[in-house]
Amino acid sequence: MDMIIKIYLVIIAYFVLGAAGFLLINRKRSPEDARKNWIKYLTYFAIINTLFASIVFKPVYFSYIAVIIIVAGLYELYTLYRRYGSDRERLFFAALIIYAVFSTGFYLFSRCHMNDILFGFLVVSVFDSFSQISGQLAGRIKLVPAISPGKTYEGFAGGLFFAAMTAMIIKDLPAMTNLSAAMSGILISLSALAGDLLASLYKRKFGVKDYSNLIPGHGGVLDRFDSLMAGGAAMLLLSFITH
Repeated sequence: MDMIIKIYLVIIAYFVLGAAGFLLINRKRSPEDARKNWIKYLTYFAIINTLFASIVFKPVYFSYIAVIIIVAGLYELYTLYRRYGSDRERLFFAALIIYAVFSTGFYLFSRCHMNDILFGFLVVSVFDSFSQISGQLAGRIKLVPAISPGKTYEGFAGGLFFAAMTAMIIKDLPAMTNLSAAMSGILISLSALAGDLLASLYKRKFGVKDYSNLIPGHGGVLDRFDSLMAGGAAMLLLSFITH
């Protein structure tokens, strides 16, 4: 329990740091854009706390949430296909195959030991949030503008740094060394980025910005959880190697 409390304090510290980053970012934004940023921040805070509680207090609840995410994501993939590209069967079925692989890995990840779930979840969450904050504060060079215009090399580097650092801080969860934890953090982050880019590519093919408007400030379920699904699948593979 002491370890869980320490981890939660780390999460709160990161959110405080993130709030400071948003204050700096919003100074250069219009009041409306600043409001949207804070809505996104508060929604993300609620999501992280809900998922963290489900993992710590009753891990099976996290597996239930994983099923909901998978089903909702599948529905969003199908909805885009039906609305905007019913003539793109090959793209849709290719996306289904990729989605099935990530979904299977994500669900099996949700059934892993609590420590492995918590490690993967925290690394992905930190990578996601600090990639965005670093990118908005210092982003200059676009990473893949044709697929995800908002992503930058600076944001990617910032997210990767904080993810690797976090992995070393919580290395005792999966009983790793500093080096193996840092490498695992990097691999999970790269997988999370790959999942994010694949989900963005699918949207771009249909000419839409978000999968839906279900989550305030974030878009749809896949817009919010694509990186967690891919990062979770990567953590599943790492758990086989490290145990």
